[in-house]
Amino acid sequence: MKKEEKELSFEENIKKLEKIVQELESGEVLLDDAISKFNEASLIAKICDKKLKNATDSINKIRNEDGSLKEFAVEE
Repeated sequence: MKKEEKELSFEENIKKLEKIVQELESGEVLLDDAISKFNEASLIAKICDKKLKNATDSINKIRNEDGSLKEFAVEE
C-alpha cells in the first residue's frame, strides 16, 4: 500500500481484504504475487484492528455532567 494513497475507511479496507482473499482462494495467483497480496492483507488487517480498537475505546467512555470523560464498565 502506498503512503501517498488517501486513508481508506474501515468499510473500504474490509472490501479490499475480501477481494484479496478471493484472489488468493482462487489459486490462480502466482507465488510472488500471493506473497505480496498476503503482506498487503496483513497490513490492512492491522489498520482495521487499530480502527476497531479506537472505536471501542471511544464508545467505552461516558461524558460526565462536568464534561469530563469516564470509562464505561458493564457490571456482570
